[in-house]
Formats: sequence, C-alpha cells, structure tokens
Amino acid sequence: MNKEFLLRAIHLAKENVKNGVGGPFGAVIVKDGKVVAEATNTVTSSNDCTAHAEVNAIRKACKELNTFSLEGCEIYSSCEPCPMCLSAIYWSRIKKVYYAGDCEDAANAGFDDSFIYKELLIDKEHRSIAEERCCEKEGKEPFILWKEKEDKTEY
Repeated sequence: MNKEFLLRAIHLAKENVKNGVGGPFGAVIVKDGKVVAEATNTVTSSNDCTAHAEVNAIRKACKELNTFSLEGCEIYSSCEPCPMCLSAIYWSRIKKVYYAGDCEDAANAGFDDSFIYKELLIDKEHRSIAEERCCEKEGKEPFILWKEKEDKTEY
C-alpha cells in the first residue's frame, strides 16, 4: 500500500466538494507503482448516476491502457466502494482495493447504500424494484450466437 496514492484520492475528493463537480469521492488507479488514471465523482455535473469516482477511473484507465482488463492494477479510493463500484472493480479484474472512509462514513454524509446490499439478498419477487422476465426464447438467441461465434474476444 502506498499512502501517497490514497492521500491523492482523498485530495481529489476534497477538491471535488470545493469545486461542486460531484460527491465527495476520488479514486486513483495504479499499475506497477505508476498512476494510470484518477477521477472524481461527477454524478451531478454529468447527470449520470453511474459516474462514481471508481467507475470514472476505471473507464479512464481502460482507455489509457487500451484494454478492458485492468489485471495487475490497484485502486485507491477515498471511500469504501459502493455495490456498483465494487462490481465494476470485479469486472475490471483490479487486484486490490485500498480505501480510507467506509460505508458508515458515507452514510453519515447522506450516501447510504446499505439498502442496495439488503435488496440483493432478497428474492427477486420481494425487491422494491419489480423485475419481470419476458421473451425468454428470444432472449437466449444472442447467447447462442455468442457461443457459436469463433472469432470473438472473450472477457
């Protein structure tokens, strides 16, 4: 763990608050001891509810490294990643997460994502957002095509 990278993520979060760009979150992605990308939360300024610092940093790092896999990278986040960001981190194959603030700190500031963790544990039919499966047969067709495609890029 390199404390300077985590302090950089915290600095980005504080500057983001001062500049009014988004929420109090910053993230830095590092590979081989070098910063590949850094980003802040831009939810309100971009009108994009997925524009969390970690997701923005992952997008920038993938673009910078010209790859969809961030294997070998680490992410330093000013706060413990929310469920969406944690999922993006898993999808990106980042090897380690370092964070400063935790979920409770975020909740105390008005960023409570505990309900999402709870929702994921509930059976689909009891969740607060209704889900309904439709066009089941047709929905399988893209996956059949994918499995048959010989020149695909697996991920």
